Amino acid sequence: MLDAAALQRLRRLRQLGLAYLAFPSAEHSRFTHALGALAMGTRAFDQLARHGREFFAGEADVAYQRRLVRAALLLHDIGHGPFSHACEAVLGVRHEERTSELLALESLRNGLSELDVSPEDVLGLILGDPESRYPALRELVSGPNLDADRMDYLQRDAYFTGVASGRYDADQLVASLRLLERNGRLAVGIEARGVVALESFVTARYMMFASVYFHHTTRIFERVLQDALRELWPDPRALDSIDEFLRWDDFRVLDAIADERSESARALRERIVPYAVAAEFNAERDLSVFEACEAALRERFGAGNVWADEQSQVLHRLPLGIGDERTVWVATAAGPIDAREASDLIAKLTGKAYWRKLFVRRKAVDVDEARRLCAEIAGRRRNVSVS
Repeated sequence: MLDAAALQRLRRLRQLGLAYLAFPSAEHSRFTHALGALAMGTRAFDQLARHGREFFAGEADVAYQRRLVRAALLLHDIGHGPFSHACEAVLGVRHEERTSELLALESLRNGLSELDVSPEDVLGLILGDPESRYPALRELVSGPNLDADRMDYLQRDAYFTGVASGRYDADQLVASLRLLERNGRLAVGIEARGVVALESFVTARYMMFASVYFHHTTRIFERVLQDALRELWPDPRALDSIDEFLRWDDFRVLDAIADERSESARALRERIVPYAVAAEFNAERDLSVFEACEAALRERFGAGNVWADEQSQVLHRLPLGIGDERTVWVATAAGPIDAREASDLIAKLTGKAYWRKLFVRRKAVDVDEARRLCAEIAGRRRNVSVS
């Protein structure tokens, strides 16, 4: 048996952190996601093995790799702390480092031994080690192309947030998976009939970033939470001990700030929204307008009352990567081709997507005035650029 306490702790970590403050049904946990990723990865592996027996050394090799990918997907989120990325920003320790520490624990190593899989192989898949002996399994676990992690969380997050545009044809995508050999290396690709499913996968993740992951309310409360965590843990090394780290989860954090009088703690307890959106910019051409609006807001209302939030995603990692080694290959009668050649939609989504927001403090700023100021600047700049 794997370490039960370390796994069950994932039940007390929300998959989407504070997104439930914007999407009330988004209460699902990293534990249910881990089980879903395991199930999705098992389906994907079985499909690859069914159509690519020649890439395995025999039945024993198939059985080992199947156990290995299932163990890695079950454990892939085990290193996350309370509220995941907000915790990382405050304590400065990434969940990948925690995963390495956890897989060094005797209890987990013994559990993996009972499953007859190597802890080192499991860790290599979770961390995306380029030297892993199982490059195709690495893709299924940690991407960046067709990983079971994304395949599960997109469907799960879309369901619990109610964002219909975040769904994709999972059955068709899994059914189209194939093992391909490129320049002597094994990769996970798709057959040509799966291109439409791949397109739906790419656009679904874009939609989830735009609608959920970078939702303005979620981003506001993540910033508030970081302030609360810094008050809770003034020493950034407070959770360095892996034993102490494992004692903390989302619910313990909320309990710990239950009696705190700070503005951030109260905002989290009572869902008080301390910031308002002054302007949003979702295209690269808006960069100069974004910068002009930020400067004007800071000059008018003071730097401490203005917060600029910038996020971007390389669309070739939604789920495609950059370069030959990080793209999705499509099997055709003439041989594997880049997905960008097989799909005009994917080709046109090359490059980055941007989400930029300007926030102002409600208590100190006239929100309507801030919005008018940004609208005037945007109108002037865009009229000049058009002419």
